[in-house]
Amino acid sequence: MNRERLPRPVTSVVLDPDETWQVIDAQRRSLADLLDNLSDDQWRHPSLCAGWTVRDVAAHLTLQQMGPGAAIAMLARWRGSLDRTIQHAACRRAAALTNEQLIARIRGTVGSRRHNVGVTYLETLTDILVHGQDIAVPLGLRHDVPSHAAAVAAGRLLTMRWPRPLPSTRKVAGFRLVATDTPWTAGRGPEVQAPMLALLLVCAGRREAAPDLSGPGAEALAANLTA
Repeated sequence: MNRERLPRPVTSVVLDPDETWQVIDAQRRSLADLLDNLSDDQWRHPSLCAGWTVRDVAAHLTLQQMGPGAAIAMLARWRGSLDRTIQHAACRRAAALTNEQLIARIRGTVGSRRHNVGVTYLETLTDILVHGQDIAVPLGLRHDVPSHAAAVAAGRLLTMRWPRPLPSTRKVAGFRLVATDTPWTAGRGPEVQAPMLALLLVCAGRREAAPDLSGPGAEALAANLTA
């Protein structure tokens, strides 16, 4: 599928950098609070990321501020693809730190405006929003996300072109996504309605959001997500 057919936001939401970092800080605090109350079994529970435990995802979120040196060190342990290399780095961090240390590392990033080399603060926003749900949803826990921030993150996912368009964006191509709780739409085709957080998860390829979809295109999009 060519780039021209990939969905783009038609009605979008804008946050300035300060507002975005405020959301990131709030999400880091609330996720650290959630992690504080997990049992050992919950830490070992599979997350929404295939092959990742809750602990692995939490460890990944401690790696949001890598500079050039740390990025080069991670790439030196290349695992055949960027996704597998990132997962390997997260698993190494998970094995090296205790639960309490992981929580402290996440809390320690509150107030910082650093982000990984090669990306922007919008990727940092998307990372904390999506991965917070990757942890909370499979545990049956609620982790609130502001709908306007979810809209900004979804728009970023749909427009990313480096290092490549995300595979998940191809699953939502050919549908018109409409948020029911904030003024945001994207794409063309059969309409799919859902709360903005569910649409963010759909744009990130999370099939667990499928039950929240409605509208003429909901069944077909759900099939795409589970294919």
